[in-house]
Amino acid sequence: MKIRLAGIGCGGRTLTYFQIANGLPDKYELVAAADPNEERLNRIASIDPSKKIRIFLSDKEFLSLPKMADVVVIGTQDSYHYEPCLACLEKGYDVLLEKPISIHPREILKLEQRAKQLGRKVLVCHVLRYAPFYEKVKELVDSGILGKIVNIHASEGVGTFHQAHSFVRGHWSVTEKATPMIVAKSCHDMDILSWLMQSPCEKISSFGGISHFKADKAPQGAPKRCTEGCPVEKSCIYNAMLYAQEEKGWLQWIYDKTHTATLEEIRGWLAQSPWGRCVYHCDNTAVDHQTVNLAFANGSTATFIMTAFDAGRNIVINGTEGFLYGGHFCHHQAGHDIVVHRFNGKETLKINIEFKKTAYHGDGHGGGDTGLIEQLYEEMQKKNPEDMKTSLSQSVESHLIAFAAEKSRIENKTVSLENYKKEILN
Repeated sequence: MKIRLAGIGCGGRTLTYFQIANGLPDKYELVAAADPNEERLNRIASIDPSKKIRIFLSDKEFLSLPKMADVVVIGTQDSYHYEPCLACLEKGYDVLLEKPISIHPREILKLEQRAKQLGRKVLVCHVLRYAPFYEKVKELVDSGILGKIVNIHASEGVGTFHQAHSFVRGHWSVTEKATPMIVAKSCHDMDILSWLMQSPCEKISSFGGISHFKADKAPQGAPKRCTEGCPVEKSCIYNAMLYAQEEKGWLQWIYDKTHTATLEEIRGWLAQSPWGRCVYHCDNTAVDHQTVNLAFANGSTATFIMTAFDAGRNIVINGTEGFLYGGHFCHHQAGHDIVVHRFNGKETLKINIEFKKTAYHGDGHGGGDTGLIEQLYEEMQKKNPEDMKTSLSQSVESHLIAFAAEKSRIENKTVSLENYKKEILN
């Protein structure tokens, strides 16, 4: 029996999931989509040439009608996750919820409680758990080949242009109006650390800030907008006119006419758009680097670094019987995705990861996008919602860890996760 999918919020994430699901016709049927942006609705509708996808200009319109799907994909902006998710649960839908669960920690706990009361399933889009690389790392850790895990060091290089696009010029640039960057970008990583440790996190400390994307770092004579004639436009790696050239892949998610617009039309749009601003003259408050330290109940520790000035994810796991190196750096320097060395001196494993690429989205999140949608069908068959791989209940702790890390960074103190939970509920 197929799962009928509907979508609320038809930006990049929902579009990607729908495209992958459309390639799995034995598992899924696309039935409806809601978004106030007609261009995005048309893009979603074009996935199915038979035009069976019903489109709605608002989630309210969609939810006012009798139940027409089994699972609703919620891919709206961060600040509008909680409300439509709750409304879908009340209507009787199960949900595939884009992270973060909510921009308010208290709402995360309230949503978990209400889902349990209603007996509904919420699968959170922690796509890295479904990526072949992290599935293999988890398999190795659980096999005991490393012995008891003593500490993990993980890092995420956001990438310079990605940082500028999303966290300097874009939707997450002003933390006070969006989600802290450590939550928006790296709750994935907090989730992976929790998943690998299999032990409750007890304490968190964090440090970070803005080191580069601010006015005193601007080149001499740089105007407020890249379209106003900048003296370093030919050498600047953040030049907004790159949206019309090698960075056009980013433009499609913010400018609906990307694929038909002329160069002059793109320039005209950038002259008015937030994405046309000089990165050194924005109103951004999101950090460009942050370090998080975590202490777990089993005595193990972890460190995590998020930085704009690197690209890709890396992980080092130190155990009592061996260590594991893996990720972007390992792949490019050693030629292998994962290297495991055991202290007995007789065994070293060198592993390369293979994964399927979809016709629409290549290797999104290291194959995690495809893995999520492929496994969504089986996950939704599980009787106990908490048994799902990235269930709402399993995802709460990693979200709270990320929020607690931001609290630690701002208040310059170590945060007890248990005390933080109590503070949220009071």
